[in-house]
Amino acid sequence: MKKIGLFFGPINGAVHRVTKLVADKIGAGQVDVIHIAEASADDLANYDTIIFGISTIGRDTWDQKFSNVDWARFFPVVSEFDFTGKKVAVFGLGDQVTYAYHFVDSMGQLAKKVIANGATLIGKVSPEGYSFQDSEALVGGEFLGLPVDEDFEPEQTEGRVAAWINQLMNEF
Repeated sequence: MKKIGLFFGPINGAVHRVTKLVADKIGAGQVDVIHIAEASADDLANYDTIIFGISTIGRDTWDQKFSNVDWARFFPVVSEFDFTGKKVAVFGLGDQVTYAYHFVDSMGQLAKKVIANGATLIGKVSPEGYSFQDSEALVGGEFLGLPVDEDFEPEQTEGRVAAWINQLMNEF
């Protein structure tokens, strides 16, 4: 199997911790971990299989012209990139209690953009076991990736990531 490109942001927080867990579950030598603040379209082009890790940020953050948020800088690259022929999976961190009506919305926005740009999206997850009201990431009864709630369900993270990686290995 060719290496997987694991692009994530922001650094030094919950997304970073979960990114390390994802990389560990995939296995040493199988994945290149790339912080999006240092990534470019050329980096995306180097991989046929890509995983994105994103935190819950809103479209308003991406629309700010001079935002300091890593994804605000990288989302335009993703928006213009042709993902045709690439398999892409997304995990997103969110808070299903405080933001019950916007749970992992950014994961949904990112997943929809890569689909619109030709990607084959893999790694969809059932909403069973989550408690939220609404999410842009929920389409056709499935999440468009793996939701992770490190705020209220950190004890679920390792098991959810392990199951998701097993699923991805079958879909890649």
